[in-house]
Amino acid sequence: MLGVVNLDKPVGPTSHDMVNLLRRLSGIRRIGHAGTLDPLASGVLPILVGAATRFSADLTGGPKRYDAVIRLGWRSATDDGQGPIVPGGPLPTVEEVGAGLDSFVGTFDQRPPAFSARKAGGRTAHREARAGSPLDLPARQVSVERIAPLETTRGDDHLDLRIDLICGPGTYVRSIARDLGDLLGCGGYLAALRRTEAAGLRVADAHDPEELEALAAAGRIADVLVPVTDLLSLPRLQLSDDQAARFVHGSAITLQGSPDGRAAVLADQRLLGIGKLKAGILHPEKVVAAEVGD
Repeated sequence: MLGVVNLDKPVGPTSHDMVNLLRRLSGIRRIGHAGTLDPLASGVLPILVGAATRFSADLTGGPKRYDAVIRLGWRSATDDGQGPIVPGGPLPTVEEVGAGLDSFVGTFDQRPPAFSARKAGGRTAHREARAGSPLDLPARQVSVERIAPLETTRGDDHLDLRIDLICGPGTYVRSIARDLGDLLGCGGYLAALRRTEAAGLRVADAHDPEELEALAAAGRIADVLVPVTDLLSLPRLQLSDDQAARFVHGSAITLQGSPDGRAAVLADQRLLGIGKLKAGILHPEKVVAAEVGD
């Protein structure tokens, strides 16, 4: 088996729990995921089956879309609902919230949450934070393509802001919630998060664990596999049988008329791997042909 399962992760389980689920249902050990979702988050979690794990970097590196709820008026040590949570400052107006959101569109440096999987000096941030010695994590450059407010709900001591967010890889929505609250002077944390798009997959087409259990019981788990080729944001190169045989054995191939750069390499619509074309020479980068159709 080679492909990607568009899994709708529920709130509660970890991403690794979902990997173990697919291992059990498929009987395949070589399974991974493209883009971790925290236990409190739900939505699209691309599960990579078989040799699809070799394309993790390509599938993880694209934009992601989220439906998120930011609670303003409170601060959280974890920047989400796990807390501890303490009161913030006076609530802003809707106009102030809109202006604040606009400042997060573009490319900027972002400080990761203290409770995250980031590492520094061989130490993991969330473990050190729980031990009372939070790490001084360096900021990283991230990009946000769009933040659109969907609705606001005002309570006596909070304002819940629901947003539609499209961002680049490595962006922490928790950090945006925290930094928006700091910018407005009221505090803020991420109250809910649902990933609606990732790796070219949409949550409307995703399968929840119960559905996958039923398909596996019927011997039809392979029916939900999405071909990796459909999800790679790369140009495609079709090779002849002779060229394909040389490519899968690691040989460079002369190709005229194709632009330089990385490309998905196919033969008879079968994915052979990824190659890099330079000055008319195709060099194999990743080869998976021997596992296609397994």
